[in-house]
Amino acid sequence: MELKGSTALVLGGGGLVGMAVARRLLALRPARLIVTALTRAEAEEASRELAAEAVGSPVEPAWGNIFLPADLAEERLATLLAHPETRRRLVDDTLRPASPEAFRGNLLFGWLLKYQPDVVVDCINTATSLAYQDVFTSSSRLLRAVEDGAVSVEAVERHLLTQPTPQLIRHLEIAFEGMRQARTRAYVKIGTSGTGGMGLNIPYTHSEERPSRTLMTKSAVAGAHTLLLFLLGRTPGAPAIIEIKPTAAIAWREIGYGVIKRGGRTLDLVDCETPIPLADAFTQDAQGWSYTGEPLQSVFINVGENGLFARDEFETVSALGQMELVTPEEIADVVILELCGRPTGRDIIGALDAATFGPTYRGGYLRAVAVQELKALEVARGVRSIAFETLGPPRLTKLLYESHILSRLRDSVRSLAASDADVISEEAERLLRDRDHGLRRQILTVGLPILLRDGESILRGETVVVLPDARGVETAHRGWVDLRPSNIAQWIRRAESIASAPAEKGTGSGARWTAIEPDLPIEPARMAVWVFQEEGGYRIKR
Repeated sequence: MELKGSTALVLGGGGLVGMAVARRLLALRPARLIVTALTRAEAEEASRELAAEAVGSPVEPAWGNIFLPADLAEERLATLLAHPETRRRLVDDTLRPASPEAFRGNLLFGWLLKYQPDVVVDCINTATSLAYQDVFTSSSRLLRAVEDGAVSVEAVERHLLTQPTPQLIRHLEIAFEGMRQARTRAYVKIGTSGTGGMGLNIPYTHSEERPSRTLMTKSAVAGAHTLLLFLLGRTPGAPAIIEIKPTAAIAWREIGYGVIKRGGRTLDLVDCETPIPLADAFTQDAQGWSYTGEPLQSVFINVGENGLFARDEFETVSALGQMELVTPEEIADVVILELCGRPTGRDIIGALDAATFGPTYRGGYLRAVAVQELKALEVARGVRSIAFETLGPPRLTKLLYESHILSRLRDSVRSLAASDADVISEEAERLLRDRDHGLRRQILTVGLPILLRDGESILRGETVVVLPDARGVETAHRGWVDLRPSNIAQWIRRAESIASAPAEKGTGSGARWTAIEPDLPIEPARMAVWVFQEEGGYRIKR
């Protein structure tokens, strides 16, 4: 894509890779560059640094936690979890069904609609953000509370908010819908393997296990994120999806001497001159050490989000055979090349597209054989095999049975298009209630209620796969055979669209061979496929 004159949003732009990407983008003269960070200070510092290097491209800062509602995005998570109202709000935001209301208040969603970016480069370490909430410790704590009979609403809510998968799914839902509405053209994710390219033998971890379960959760979340992006890249209406996954230690921002900080906090210099008995050294009220009143100062190398490393730490992690090293500028160069349409071989999504096993010639040929065998056996046994509600969703089963009913009442799609909804509604009810008891029993047995034409009476079996919700009778859309004239009218409109489409005259490979011939009999499977394709449910990659 053309980056000159575009609007670019760099998430995590104050970080090591984010700054390198932002610099490369600025060299291509975007019309607008938005750089985000977790805190205002980080975002404004990054913006000032970049603005000093920019030529004619305004750099704007934005800040906050993209996983939170906009009005809470500058608060520390610990503070939000301490208050019942905000804690429950976060639970609801994560777990309630996807809807405009569920997305609207989110900070990232707001940014996407506000800035309308052409390209988004996501440099946030999503896997770390979600995995390091430590679901294992939370699970143990909750189980102890259960055993003690002291489970509270707070304990349950806190535990729910350590679950990384629901949070990751909601994040992807928000990002997709926001970018769809913003008409974003490309999204690049700087991902992670979780172990810097090493395996389960990685010696750098956060507990006695090697690797720790929390670290493996990080890798699992990173993998799940990749597969969700893989699916997003196959979704109509989504931007082009690229993921670059560095598998080495990323360094560095600067080399210097000064105060050493860990996790954003200064390490105060501590001393202990008098030995403490072992029995007393690690008790809750242990004492005996003293603060010098000075901070720890030393030579360091700043490796960005991973903090300050001493020389020997850096030498160890970057040594040949350990994590080794990749620079942020190299990553940024690959990002720009990919965005400009120059494949680098480093795009994980492209690699998965190439390596996954898609449809085959043999599969397509044998599909036709299987369909013919099924049809022959139907004739031999005197039955019509329509749907068992095994494939699902219930709406598919509903579409198949409704199409079959219509095929029994009209000899072609064109005939259906010229019909009256009230007449067909009456005929359909008579078919199921008086003429074809076997069809009625089949529908009810697989779990679909039959809503009769008056919209008030139901035929149902013991099993119902879609129970009514707050919408009442309108739940029928999700999985009831609906004989009301309003639903029949919808089928007639579909038939009119098919019948009025220009005739497919081509016979080459470019012809639409899945098109429905309006003068042929109604085929349920082809009608269901037509409905799904009209609603965007079709494959764009093979």
